[in-house]
Amino acid sequence: MHKSSAWPLALIYASLVVYASLYPFSDWRDQGIAPWSFVAAPWPKYWGSFDVVANALGYGPLGFLLALGVLRNAPAADGRGRWAVGVALLLAALLSFLMETLQSYLPVRVPSNLDLVLNASGALLGALLASWLQRWGAIDSWSRFRARWFVADARGALVLLCIWPVALLFPASVPLGLGQVLERLELVVAEQLADTPFLALLPVRDIELQPLWPGTELLCVMLGALVPCLLGYGVICRLWRRLAFVLLVLAVGAGATALSAALTYGPSHAWAWLSLPVRYGLAAGALAALLLVWLPARACMALLLLALAAQLALLNQAPEGAYFAQTLHIWEQGRFIRFHGLAQWLGWLWPYVALGYVLVRLSQAQGLNSGHESHR
Repeated sequence: MHKSSAWPLALIYASLVVYASLYPFSDWRDQGIAPWSFVAAPWPKYWGSFDVVANALGYGPLGFLLALGVLRNAPAADGRGRWAVGVALLLAALLSFLMETLQSYLPVRVPSNLDLVLNASGALLGALLASWLQRWGAIDSWSRFRARWFVADARGALVLLCIWPVALLFPASVPLGLGQVLERLELVVAEQLADTPFLALLPVRDIELQPLWPGTELLCVMLGALVPCLLGYGVICRLWRRLAFVLLVLAVGAGATALSAALTYGPSHAWAWLSLPVRYGLAAGALAALLLVWLPARACMALLLLALAAQLALLNQAPEGAYFAQTLHIWEQGRFIRFHGLAQWLGWLWPYVALGYVLVRLSQAQGLNSGHESHR
């Protein structure tokens, strides 16, 4: 039995729901009403089609993942589909109720019984879809597909690979360059320590961050394309499957980056990011992935560790351009903050989580090898 990726994905998606429901996490106060009073309140008079669709679709993936997790772990039985739907609906409805209750303490958010009903309805539809797929054998087919394509302990890598395209939706100053956080982190820390004696303890750079040279940008793009390929190589063994995976990674990465550019600058600029260094960087990343397709899984993980460290070091030695920073400010505060704004955390954190995952995998492999040596 393989450990299902549905549960960690459901947990991550639930965390994003919490972020979207409670943003901007400020001005908390008791407004003098019972936080659950919205349940018995009259039906909202003003609501639009966008609110209906957003609230219903927002919880759909959560219901699907929760039901899928139950189906993947429950023993085969005639009633496991209904059991999975019930568990998914209950958990999603409880989360929605908790979020609406907490919104009572946020002046900028309005709890609504309509939102609660729509969220539960969306989760129910997602859970029913998972149950329908299980009834028609799609989940069992996926289990067989996973057993053929991936090693048994592939859950962490699969979760990271599923999140990677979403992380790319947050605009990056360098295409495929996730994890550029140093400049923002310094500003945030400085703001928090302002008017305190601890501000003087912050390290001060002798030289300001300098823009990337075209050759360095090319290298960052190459590493950005190579990183997910190496991550996949760590859990895919067959040569031809790795080759197919490289093509999938390049297509998904380019598509997600184009979608990000279209959302940020407009549809007419969807491919404006394909400058000459970026094109050469993508080609170099594809070539490197093809040359490394023969490596064993452990060597791929070790090389992935080096690639992540090198890319993060290069990216965080460069500043965000003034025009790019202004664009991000408008983008983050725009109408899509509760949806696409979530991708900023994924874009910032994904490579660091991947770094931790690789370190754990390598340490486990080292411990396993040491154990084998001690028994010889």
